Amino acid sequence: MVSPELKLREVAALFLKLGLTAFGGPAAHIAMMRDEVVKRRKWVDDRHFLDLLGATNLIPGPNSTEMAIHLGFVRAGWPGLIVGGACFIIPAMLMVMALAWGYVRFGSTPEAGWLLYGVKPVVIAIIVQALWGLGQKAVKGPLTAMVGFAVLILYFLGVNEILLLFAGGLVVIVAENIHRLRRSGLSALILPIGTLSALPVPAGPAGPFRFSHLFLIFLKIGAVLYGSGYVLLAFLRADFVTRLGWLTDQQLVDAIAVGQITPGPVFTTATFIGYVLGGLPGAVLATVGIFLPSFIFVAISNLLIPRLRSSPWAASLLDGVNIASLGLMAAVTWQLGGSSLVDPLTIGISLVSIILLFLFRVNSTWLILGGAITGLAIRIV
Repeated sequence: MVSPELKLREVAALFLKLGLTAFGGPAAHIAMMRDEVVKRRKWVDDRHFLDLLGATNLIPGPNSTEMAIHLGFVRAGWPGLIVGGACFIIPAMLMVMALAWGYVRFGSTPEAGWLLYGVKPVVIAIIVQALWGLGQKAVKGPLTAMVGFAVLILYFLGVNEILLLFAGGLVVIVAENIHRLRRSGLSALILPIGTLSALPVPAGPAGPFRFSHLFLIFLKIGAVLYGSGYVLLAFLRADFVTRLGWLTDQQLVDAIAVGQITPGPVFTTATFIGYVLGGLPGAVLATVGIFLPSFIFVAISNLLIPRLRSSPWAASLLDGVNIASLGLMAAVTWQLGGSSLVDPLTIGISLVSIILLFLFRVNSTWLILGGAITGLAIRIV
């Protein structure tokens, strides 16, 4: 019997490690988490992991951070919920603060192309492994297979990813419950989802910089933002460049770049902006503001997941959202592959990583470090 204290230490150790090594964005982070908690530590099985992933896609906020919070709760209860999320966020936050300090002092961000050159092909391999494993659980028959394929195609045709998630859930719910379909039952499922998107948005007049205003803006973004980093960019530009004039477009692009080149959640872009605008207090307030809603949403939704799975209506919704999530994950992987596998060497790195993952079960963290070393070696040569 593992003691609660030991479980909490396990959660802290795992998510600190991931916070330091999880490059590549949410899809890669989720793939690494699956490798650690499903395959290696066996905290949850693939079905439970998929349900948690589906739940994170139904609420606003950064999906991989919310998965860390969910998994911390599953392993170590309420303390684990806080520790899991905080340990995943804090390493990236500290790295971004250091980069922001250099940016403010010297007016530029350091080059990290050599690092990403070697890491990105490994990230593609890690996501492919996760897609294969999760797909075997999520594809439960011809219906879910067709929904996943349709989501993949429609994404490339420009259909909004949030619309695709909910459409996937509704298609499966209708198809699997056609004989029990009743207006009241369907409305009860759709209404809570709609209310999440209609949360009030705090706003304030344009004017001089204020810490309280900075915090409220990031709290708003964390509470209502669905979608990718491109959506985050749109929110940030509308508030900080267009409406308030606190940042220039170049500063915003630099902030997004720092969020991309550091491991851990991309939302630590908020840390960079907070530091540029308000130093250390601004960085802390911005980080707390953008991530706080995720802890609240996960605390609420985690208690509902067992009920959702026991209801035929909600279980079908989860099945549809799960397969739609994997369809989107596959589409993002294809896009990442186009920008990551750029020459024979990067293709070779990815293929070797796939072989090591599938045949020898090498820990993905070691592969990430190996990719970074390879990129450094290429840079030196």
